[in-house]
Amino acid sequence: MGDETVHERGPAATGGARIVMLVQNGVIGDSRVQKEAESAAEAGWDVTLLGRARGKTEETWRLGRAKVRLLPVRSARAPYEVRRAWLRSPLAYGPGPRRSQREHQVRAWHAAIGERKAGQALEAAQRGVLARAAGRAALLPRRVAVRLAGSWIRMRVRRTDRFMERRKELDAPFDRLCNRFWTRTMGVRLWRRFDPGLWEFETAYGGVIDRLKPDLIHANDFQMLGVGARAAIRLRSRGRDVKLVWDAHEFLPGIKPWVERPRWHAAQMAHEREYAPYADAVVTVSDALARLLEAHHRLPETPTVVMNTPALGRFDAADAEPPNLRERCGLAPDVPLMVYSGAAAPQRGLFDLVDALPQLPKVHCALVISKPNGKLARELRRRAAELGAGDRLHTLPYVDHRQVVPFLSSADVGLIPIHHYQNHELALITKFFEYSHARLPIVVSDVETMGGMVRETGQGEVFRAEDASDLARAVKCVLADPGSYRAAYAPGLLDQWTWNSQAERLHALYRRLLADR
Repeated sequence: MGDETVHERGPAATGGARIVMLVQNGVIGDSRVQKEAESAAEAGWDVTLLGRARGKTEETWRLGRAKVRLLPVRSARAPYEVRRAWLRSPLAYGPGPRRSQREHQVRAWHAAIGERKAGQALEAAQRGVLARAAGRAALLPRRVAVRLAGSWIRMRVRRTDRFMERRKELDAPFDRLCNRFWTRTMGVRLWRRFDPGLWEFETAYGGVIDRLKPDLIHANDFQMLGVGARAAIRLRSRGRDVKLVWDAHEFLPGIKPWVERPRWHAAQMAHEREYAPYADAVVTVSDALARLLEAHHRLPETPTVVMNTPALGRFDAADAEPPNLRERCGLAPDVPLMVYSGAAAPQRGLFDLVDALPQLPKVHCALVISKPNGKLARELRRRAAELGAGDRLHTLPYVDHRQVVPFLSSADVGLIPIHHYQNHELALITKFFEYSHARLPIVVSDVETMGGMVRETGQGEVFRAEDASDLARAVKCVLADPGSYRAAYAPGLLDQWTWNSQAERLHALYRRLLADR
């Protein structure tokens, strides 16, 4: 169904019901959330999307007809991160400014001694050798005291560093004992101790949701589930029959944690288990993930599958002509160009991609990522330079989600070199659909769902995950005969891989939940 059809049936079908969508990020760069909000507003729903601001002030704008509000969220630390280690490392400095203050003090003492020595040297030049010797003798006790105090402070700093390293792992016997105790005694409430920072989303979003008085709350991903569930509980207690939709983007037990705190993953899983029963309906991104969620949380019905496919038609064109990937890389039309578009992380196989470049002479690679000058991007460029391929690696920023497909279409190959993690096996991810609509041959690692689809359709080649040589082999196969792979995109293959068809599934769910409005 086209976007015009969705819009025409919108107001009559929705009754102007109010929807509040929640996401834990800054919205920009999250194409799924943007498309959900924009298309729902186009269909006639009154949509407000709440996200996280980059700074300490609220940011607002419009996403089509949807309202976007980014709210400031404070950061919080877990209790163990701010507790002194009186028994395990009594000489370590505690959390807080004391350590840096003492280090500053040592530097100040040495600077003061240097100043005094310079003054004495100037006086000695005027008063003679005996005066210089007397000055040095007078300064000696102070220099000895500073040296001793500095040694003591440096020893305590080293103890602090060692203890903080151990605390990052939380793998000492006492830590393991504490983990088992809290896990068994708190159950699904475990997150309150292991990651109390989740409350900061509640304090930032909760009051705003209450004032908006939604008819339906759409909570994206696991961190927003609790915020949405608690808001639904409050509003229902005041007589408002609000519905809660949980949009599960991934299978939480199968992810590689993106926060380097040992208790973070357990906290998120407990948080999800506590609030999953409050959802009136669950949405997710693939059939395989829907079945996993249904079994894991014992859901009363199978989640609705809404794949994160590209928005085509009028959503394709932004106000300006879409940018051209090849032109941004400064490449002629005949230069082989492969592209990776999406999140930048080691488990996405980006280092494997760079390691394959020496085996692909004259082939350029573009990385379209959120932070093209971030730490990981710099490491990738440095690695490429070490391999003699630095001039063939290009890091570029995201473009508007409506421009992604035409932006990518000037490349020759679309890359998905992800590693074997449970979540990577489950779905046809966003970039798979974007590459497909850009008519790019796809080179994908041998993860279950995407590897199987590419083998079935013939739209690309599959290689062994984490094997740079096999990745290079697959790319060479595609570049040798790209037309045969592009021919797989015959009429009909892409019809269901559009946001129009997926959005109608979501809107049908909304209409079912709000049928009495």
